[in-house]
Amino acid sequence: MNNKKPLVIIIVIFVFLLGGAYVLYSKLGQSMVTDQLSVQETENRNDHTNGTDPADSTETARQEVLAPDFTVFDAEGNEVHLSDFAGKPIVLNFWASWCGPCQMEMPDFHKKYLELGEDIHFLMINMTTGRETMESASAFIEQNEYTFPVYYDLNSNAALTYGAYSLPTTFFIDVEGYAIAQATGAINEETLQRGIDMIS
Repeated sequence: MNNKKPLVIIIVIFVFLLGGAYVLYSKLGQSMVTDQLSVQETENRNDHTNGTDPADSTETARQEVLAPDFTVFDAEGNEVHLSDFAGKPIVLNFWASWCGPCQMEMPDFHKKYLELGEDIHFLMINMTTGRETMESASAFIEQNEYTFPVYYDLNSNAALTYGAYSLPTTFFIDVEGYAIAQATGAINEETLQRGIDMIS
């Protein structure tokens, strides 16, 4: 009986250590989530449309840049262009199935897609180069039962056009085709909604 007492104590200590490590890992993981959107900086288009000089404007206005077009591919290999989605706001997300932060934010993107997909285009651009393939990306989407549209950046055209060198990266584009904000790194549902509110 006395021989089992030290073993029980060791097991209890081990369980507490594992529990503490899990709590610490969860807290640190949440603190890694990006909480800020960066607004695109360029000349204000509103200043040019009303004939005033941007340098003379005393009003604070959001800064906007026209979102450049790119070419990606759908699951059947057909070319798809950003310009094909003109007429609605766009949430443009660059991701890969091997990317842990991408995996962390995808449930929130899927939830917002199911909620707002009729009014906003969600373009989930898979970085299909290097260690990612269309097969591995498609398997990941199917396994997690995501139904948002996925496109494949087979030639890195979209990534190079947008300078998406870090994953995940998300751009928020308004109905007129202006890139309003960008987030680099995983974002949570609240930050995703703030970006959507900026383009709606």
